[in-house]
Amino acid sequence: MWTHEESIAIRATPARVWALFADVPGWKHWNGGIDRIELHGAFAAGSTFTMQPPGSDAFVSTLIDVREHEGFTDETVIDGTRVVVEHRIEATSASDVRVTYRTRITGPSADAFGPAVTGDFGDVLQGLKRLAEQR
Repeated sequence: MWTHEESIAIRATPARVWALFADVPGWKHWNGGIDRIELHGAFAAGSTFTMQPPGSDAFVSTLIDVREHEGFTDETVIDGTRVVVEHRIEATSASDVRVTYRTRITGPSADAFGPAVTGDFGDVLQGLKRLAEQR
């Protein structure tokens, strides 16, 4: 098993961050690791999305838990390796949140996938922060 956790403080409400999470096509505005993305259905548990990182093959992920203003969890399975990423929003005051990405990877390629999956999370969270804090 391979695990990783990264978080950032953002001066925004949970509703503001949630709006950015729920706008799946808009993820490209704050996540440089996305070349193309498409949500299949509603932003709800059970729906899938197809994401293509720059220079890589597209893959399909499933939303396995979606809680408005609290966060969501997605799951991707590639060649027997399961990648689960939790995206959590925690209010720390009336106008501030902490956003945390928790990743758990299991399967034969867990150690190889880990750094590839989470290597840009710092940049992704910074991009989310910049956009969320824009007025």
